[in-house]
Amino acid sequence: MDLRLRYDLQFFAKEGPGGEKTEEATGKRLNDARKKGQVAKSQEITVAADLFAFFIILSIYKEYLGTNFVFLFNDIYGNIPDTIVMVDGYIPKATFDSLFVKIIIIALITVLPFLIAGFVLAFICNIVQFGFKITTEPMKPKFSKLNPLNGIKRIFSVQSLFNLVKSLMKIGLISIVVYVTLTGRNESLFLLYDMPLRQGIALMGDIIIDLGLRCAFVYIIIAAADFIYQKHKFREDMKMTKQEVKDEYKDTEGDPQVKSKQKQKMREASQRRMMKELPKADVVITNPTHYAVALVYNQDEDPAPKVIAKGADYVAMKIKEAAKENHIEIVEDKPLARMLYANVEIGEFIPPELYKAVAEVLAYVYKLQGKI
Repeated sequence: MDLRLRYDLQFFAKEGPGGEKTEEATGKRLNDARKKGQVAKSQEITVAADLFAFFIILSIYKEYLGTNFVFLFNDIYGNIPDTIVMVDGYIPKATFDSLFVKIIIIALITVLPFLIAGFVLAFICNIVQFGFKITTEPMKPKFSKLNPLNGIKRIFSVQSLFNLVKSLMKIGLISIVVYVTLTGRNESLFLLYDMPLRQGIALMGDIIIDLGLRCAFVYIIIAAADFIYQKHKFREDMKMTKQEVKDEYKDTEGDPQVKSKQKQKMREASQRRMMKELPKADVVITNPTHYAVALVYNQDEDPAPKVIAKGADYVAMKIKEAAKENHIEIVEDKPLARMLYANVEIGEFIPPELYKAVAEVLAYVYKLQGKI
């Protein structure tokens, strides 16, 4: 009997329409992902910054915190006989409420610098990583997360493996830091039994701050490595297949084939209008085979001769045929034809630097027609 388990490795593979994701994400895809709250970020950056700030503030306010702790201890326990008064064998609820409120107020005032620093740093770390963007998309329920197959994929994903390695690294490095730090303070720790309360609290505070700052430094290194990985992973996750790039281009810019047909129709319509205006021309200047430019000059209305038709190759040939049909003079002037074709658009007047050359052509034409 064959007891081997058969499975398909493609079950764990990334899926994507159109083949393998080899193309870098487009700006539109990144903007759409950002609107959905999908950005490259590392939570470890925020945790590391908060941890480091916590112990920095603790080192600054350690005397203040110690004084508050001792004051709170003495105030509550030292004044119990005067504060708590038995009434009919019971302690009134109002007495407990006032004592509890007092403890809460003192505790909040004590930890307020830590709370403010934590909030500000968390905000700044997120802004630095991916900027400021408010979105409610991540809060919307996604039923795909309830799919057990997707859950299994997440369990055996590269991200899960990286998180496992990261957690083991944190535990290992911090354990080493704790061991080395406490081993170096063995003598001080054994003296705690003989120290007064205030001195013992001060010593423990120094040890905790020293240990915390070292752990925070290790955490910053881990956070930096995690941030680099998250950026790389986000870039890979955002990659697109060639088909997705084509589909997005069609959605944003339009189907290239449709746009090509539209441009062709516009060119054809423009050529038809141009050919309708051609009979008004006074002269057609040619290359003679490659270019043809038709000019008209109304001395009473226009400040200069105007181009009403132009074309190259096939269109130039059509212009010359139409000129012959309408008995319009065709003049061969290679340099002038090239300059007019390259520098003057249909419906524009010729530039002053071409006045002399065009005037000579028109004078020649008018002489042939007997106008001068």
